[in-house]
Amino acid sequence: MSDITKIPLIGMTLAGLEEVAREVNLRPFAARQMARRLYVGRVTSIAEMTELPKSARAALEEKYTVGRTAPRLESRSTDGTVKYLFATRTPQVDYLTHGAGGRDVEAVYIPDKDRATLCVSSQAGCRMGCRFCMTGKQGYHGDLSAAGIVNQILSIPESETLTNIVFMGMGEPMDNAAQVLQAIEVLTAPWGLAWSPKRITVSSIGKMDGLRRLLDETKVHVAISVHTPFPSEREDLMPVERAYPLQKVVELLRDYDFAHQRRLSAEYIMWRGVNDDRRHADALARALKGVDCRVNLIRFHAIPGFEGQPSDRETMERFRDRLNELGVTATIRASRGEDIEAACGMLAGENSDK
Repeated sequence: MSDITKIPLIGMTLAGLEEVAREVNLRPFAARQMARRLYVGRVTSIAEMTELPKSARAALEEKYTVGRTAPRLESRSTDGTVKYLFATRTPQVDYLTHGAGGRDVEAVYIPDKDRATLCVSSQAGCRMGCRFCMTGKQGYHGDLSAAGIVNQILSIPESETLTNIVFMGMGEPMDNAAQVLQAIEVLTAPWGLAWSPKRITVSSIGKMDGLRRLLDETKVHVAISVHTPFPSEREDLMPVERAYPLQKVVELLRDYDFAHQRRLSAEYIMWRGVNDDRRHADALARALKGVDCRVNLIRFHAIPGFEGQPSDRETMERFRDRLNELGVTATIRASRGEDIEAACGMLAGENSDK
């Protein structure tokens, strides 16, 4: 069997590894040995799984590979932010569950005092079509497997010092819910990386079937892309408003507890003269009424082909203060990595033809 058809072991759950163990005539407990070597020992080859018999390792090599692949390119900011570019197809492994595009994906490392956050991608491109998003302008090229998601986390140089993961990179996580949930299981299960769910945040435009699964099956934090409280404006910016109206998404969120084990955020990119006045602040507070939610105000990173300009700091502060007056906790997110074009999809777009 050629390397390109081998199946990656990273990203597999314990149940999946038990099936692999049976294939090579190992007892079920060997799955835990493999999981420990993959996620704690962080091996890069099956040969390093020395707890397994040599014959079993040889049998595994016939069909499987660990699946670790280093980023092929990086771009470093003066503020410490690093953008990594990962191939979705290599001579060893295919990280796409389906999709023929084979486009690269990005992961962004963001150090901040005692926090070290990695922003990971869940798809190659995206089919949501948000006008202000560089990834959306590239179109959809495939869903990343759980292996492709976990590889971003395990294969950056700063992997072992990470404190937080955010699914805010390329793609809509809830458009690839099955693989994202599998990756979260690997991150949080005691046989995996054993992270607290409080260290993970998943961002979504509000794709409701996947979002409901995420809320029911995990305790991770959730961030919803809002950007304007007015349906017609949101539809212009985010065509998915037609299928998943913000009002319906908020109604779903009201059924869940965000006061204790998990946190809910509303992501709000601000554009000058578009969505940054008092009228929008008041309407946003009304739209979020009844949901325990904080609002993250985000400075827009300009992208080619979109005419919007970022709001100035004073305007953002007035907007934040108005929301706080209305009882909605709001903060302004620090802008990071703008000198390396930190907007999702920029690096992948630049290198798509190389």
